[in-house]
Amino acid sequence: MTPWEIKGEEFGNCNCDYGCPCQFNALPTHGNCEAAVGFKIDEGHYGDVSLSGLTAAMVAWWPGPVHEGNGKMQIIVDDKASDAQRDAIEKIFHGEDTEPMATMWSVYSTMCPTKLETLSKPITLEIDIEERVGKISVPGVFETTGEPIRNPVTGDKHRARIDMPAGFEYEIAEIGSASTEATGEIKLSLKDSYGQFAAIQLNNNGVVRTVT
Repeated sequence: MTPWEIKGEEFGNCNCDYGCPCQFNALPTHGNCEAAVGFKIDEGHYGDVSLSGLTAAMVAWWPGPVHEGNGKMQIIVDDKASDAQRDAIEKIFHGEDTEPMATMWSVYSTMCPTKLETLSKPITLEIDIEERVGKISVPGVFETTGEPIRNPVTGDKHRARIDMPAGFEYEIAEIGSASTEATGEIKLSLKDSYGQFAAIQLNNNGVVRTVT
């Protein structure tokens, strides 16, 4: 198994209501799962291949809950990445060189028998975890924007977090509101649904814990 580790930030949007029942082992809000996610790699490597400074993204769709499978996914890698870097990110996102189900990428890949061709595209990615603000732009594939949840009466920003001591993606995520239009091979149209902003640090064995 080739050793790898990624430390950075993620911003994602799925079609569930704020909070996302899947985070609590409940069924998705609308019965199925649709999502778009962007990843900023601050520090990372796959073997001796550096991944630091790269961005990547993913679009995924399942006809029902993720655990029932039959999904499809597509990875997009920063067009500035070398062939070796692109191949490394593809392997990680497809769950290779990873303990089974140890990361969200391993889970998603296992539950997606249809894996569309990995794309090399320019990716605009802005993430402010503390402020719950984000933007992902992949030309010809998808556009996602995120903002804080607003109090429906006062319009004030509302802050909520999810703490996952044994999760396979993050330790703590800030929750916001996000919208996505995906026009590529996987089409999504999400409006003011679950937005997730989180610091991530993962390796072959899953989340690298900072709190035990």
